[in-house]
Amino acid sequence: MRAKAALTATAALALVSLAACGSGDGAEAGSGGTVTVFAAASLTEAFTEIGERFEAEHEGVQVEFNFAGSSDLAAQITEGAPADVFASADQPNMDKVVEAGAAAEPDTFAINQLVIAVPAGNPDGVTGLADLAGLDFAACAEEVPCGAAAQTAIDASGTDLTPVTYEADVKSTLQKLTLGEVDAALVYRTDAQAADDEVDAVEFPESAGAVNAYPIAALEDAPNPNLAAEFAAYVLADDTRAVLEAAGFQRP
Repeated sequence: MRAKAALTATAALALVSLAACGSGDGAEAGSGGTVTVFAAASLTEAFTEIGERFEAEHEGVQVEFNFAGSSDLAAQITEGAPADVFASADQPNMDKVVEAGAAAEPDTFAINQLVIAVPAGNPDGVTGLADLAGLDFAACAEEVPCGAAAQTAIDASGTDLTPVTYEADVKSTLQKLTLGEVDAALVYRTDAQAADDEVDAVEFPESAGAVNAYPIAALEDAPNPNLAAEFAAYVLADDTRAVLEAAGFQRP
């Protein structure tokens, strides 16, 4: 009797263990995981939509974004901040990450161009950079891609222009205009388009010489390397590029 009882108990324990293992494997497989994407501030609207699409097509997966100036993001990554993917608004900041051994073989997925954002209706009649003389205008700080592009364009114009404020990223720069703190702002076409109810975008020829390429890379120490590679590839897909183009980005 004791032998039979011991055998029964052992069998029951084995069944419980198998059930527990099966339950654990199922939960792990269904959990999906999280992919953390460090992305340039100018990608906020487009990448938010892309992230929602990625989640819808990958059951159980969550996409978490850290949007900021590319120079700040590059510094965070090289200092060891945990991230899976980096999408920069220029090549130099991506190069810093590659040179630090934090990424390899980035791919360019979009390009972006500057415009002069002015209040809706363009009350000051701005038609080009020369018209900013005498106006208060905002630009990004020069270490940020949109700031470097703005300075390149100003230098090419031959005008002696100085912004009244330098902002940490393109969103902060545009906000100075929408809050009425400046008369104009040098921002990306995509950001002006996203705020088209509040601002008008004035194209100017010097911006053609200050176009920024946007590279993306899965990071070498990604906490979730499989999802990192999948998300980077997803951004490069034709269907996803259509989202970027609708936001005002151009194909490289």
